Amino acid sequence: MLELTFLGSGNAFASGGRYWSSFLANGRYLFDAPPTLLPHLKRIGAPLTDIEVVFLTHFHGDHFMGLPFLFLEYIYLTERRGDLFIVGPPGVEAKIEEFARQCYPEVTREAGYGRRYVEARPGSDQFVNEVSFRAFPMNHVRGKLECFGYRVPVGGKTIAYTGDTMFCEEIFELAAGADVLVLDCTYSAGGGPEHMGVDDLRVIRQRVAAETTIVLTHLNGEPDVAGLDNVITASDFGTYRFG
Repeated sequence: MLELTFLGSGNAFASGGRYWSSFLANGRYLFDAPPTLLPHLKRIGAPLTDIEVVFLTHFHGDHFMGLPFLFLEYIYLTERRGDLFIVGPPGVEAKIEEFARQCYPEVTREAGYGRRYVEARPGSDQFVNEVSFRAFPMNHVRGKLECFGYRVPVGGKTIAYTGDTMFCEEIFELAAGADVLVLDCTYSAGGGPEHMGVDDLRVIRQRVAAETTIVLTHLNGEPDVAGLDNVITASDFGTYRFG
């Protein structure tokens, strides 16, 4: 069983009052870490020490700026003993540790657990805390920022997540064999720049296997998915189960 709970489903501008996009898979795997990460984990009652791996797609603020608050929680309120693994683009350890230090200098002290960083390397399977994953380069702001999508087996299913991206052929490599594809669909009409929209979704739905459920996130409104089979529009705090 795969269970996805969205901590937010909106874009960087919190369009329509949606919170920044992020989701938790089976309570153990966190995909992106927006500024509202900690209050939203508490709102849904997620056991904070159950989170084993954080997958960061890229270093825009709405995708990683919640981590220092989680680190702070582990120091003062919720004791953690097991290591926390953080997967991200090259330079992830220096980026996150320096940002956390600027927010709260004490969060980088010894805290009874280890933060283990893994740099994503597209083109081969990798392992983190006994789970395999594969990273795929996405076309978000190519040439300025390395951005990745991830494909990860969870709960006997395979989840693929684009993160932020414009339409690119790598999406279809990412989606191959996935049971669920969590897709950037920022624009309720048209598509681009820097993100995808409904026009891109229609092409992707035609080319991705019909049995792959597509879940839309990073939204600026309510996309019209009429006539598109097996497409779900994520909502803030919505939970979706795939048996």
